[in-house]
Amino acid sequence: MPLPRLIVTGASGFVGRHLLEALQEDYRIVGIARRSQGRSGAPEHPNTTWFQVDIGEREPLAEVFRSVRLTGGASAVVHLAAHYDFTGDEDPEYERTNVGGLRNVLDLSREIGVKRFLFSSSVAACQFPPPGGFLDEASPPDGQHIYARTKAAGEAMLKEYADAFPSTIVRFAALFSDWCEYPPLFMFLSTWLSRAWNRSVLGGRGESAIPYLHVADVVDVLSRVLERPPESLEPGEVLIASPDGSTCHRELFEAATLHYFGSRRKPVLMPKPLCGPGMWARCLAGRLTGELPFERPWMARYIDQKMTIDARRTRARLGWEPRPRLLLLRRLPFLVENLKTDPLEWNRRNREAMKRVYFPSNLKLHRLLQKHEEEIIAAYHAHLVGPRGPIEFATYQGISAEDHEWNHRAVLRHLMNAVRTREKGVLVAYCRDLAARRFEQGFQASELCGALEALNLVCFRVLRRDPEAEGLRQEMLDRITATLRYGCDQAQEVFDELATIRRRRGVHGRRRDD
Repeated sequence: MPLPRLIVTGASGFVGRHLLEALQEDYRIVGIARRSQGRSGAPEHPNTTWFQVDIGEREPLAEVFRSVRLTGGASAVVHLAAHYDFTGDEDPEYERTNVGGLRNVLDLSREIGVKRFLFSSSVAACQFPPPGGFLDEASPPDGQHIYARTKAAGEAMLKEYADAFPSTIVRFAALFSDWCEYPPLFMFLSTWLSRAWNRSVLGGRGESAIPYLHVADVVDVLSRVLERPPESLEPGEVLIASPDGSTCHRELFEAATLHYFGSRRKPVLMPKPLCGPGMWARCLAGRLTGELPFERPWMARYIDQKMTIDARRTRARLGWEPRPRLLLLRRLPFLVENLKTDPLEWNRRNREAMKRVYFPSNLKLHRLLQKHEEEIIAAYHAHLVGPRGPIEFATYQGISAEDHEWNHRAVLRHLMNAVRTREKGVLVAYCRDLAARRFEQGFQASELCGALEALNLVCFRVLRRDPEAEGLRQEMLDRITATLRYGCDQAQEVFDELATIRRRRGVHGRRRDD
């Protein structure tokens, strides 16, 4: 029996990479992500096919789903892609990715007939419960943060597709690994275990608390959901991937300092009324110095609030519970040990986790090249065979219109792939092969290199007329100009090599004749 096929969006993210690692032997996985597989550190496996696509871009995503449909379809979608940052800003990326991107994925999933849809949400989609209260699977997604509002919109959107496939909503706790990789926790530890002036300061009573879950446990939850028949869960059912209760800052501070320094340290508690003004002052100073602090004034309202969880229903439904050895307070010694023994890797992983995820500029450029492909080909052809063509590109005049069309499209497609993957080698290999062919056809190296330079000129002329190309000039220089110049250099090298070989053969031939 062939392995079931699974589409994973957000495959390059924190959960996505770990999920691929866990499932790649049991599923054929279609990974969809903004970043490339290699650059994101996602595991490579024969069962995994990778597409570098932004879910907010409907047509490129539709091409992926069409490919999936033509090659047998998919049984399930695990939707992990989402935008989140800790600035508190009303970034339009929330709406574009978390709402518009989800709509694209849902529409296309319905078109190819998937059997089930898993949607990753968050306990942060809900408001903090009142003192002494808790959140459970029945709690509404009524949080006020922009992220919470877009997750609520996503959960509601799933109901519109109930006639196409059953969906399951999994709300995650704050996720961490043995290397931390959860930005707030990383910043806490970086401060508490440093010599900074505020290394012992906690806001309020130090009772700010949320639930934490090791990434290995959230992968276990998703695996168990996928293993169950879709009909065994209610359509639109909400599950919570979290331990019960919550873990407060004071507990974390005392445990972290104990494991790092060898003795438990006492925090200095700052009264809550002073925290907001203090955060405003630090942000103002950060704007003047160009280094904004992680703590933002909007965070002050959550001081001493507790996001207590009761996930007993999920445990009963899945036969699952967080492994005690992976609970954060039990795992802190492992985090501290990794920080001590390999601080460079610790900082690399956590700084990467803190980066805001933008639609990469190379993908914007790739999309523009796709959009104007026909216009670029037409302008390129006119440049080669136009009034100056017989002077600058004499040998090109003997190529048929059909061959011109094929050649133009081939070189442009290779350039587009080089832009998409950020790998110049994609075009360079083609240019070396093309140079060998053109040499045998009697072309001069100057003609081929001139044609590649002309393609660069045409791309700039066409793309610069598009308002969407604003701000991409440097990207065009880096991804188009530099790539074509590198390809031209390699083509010249091939011409030189072949000319040397031909000259030596001629010399040897004359010697034999003599």
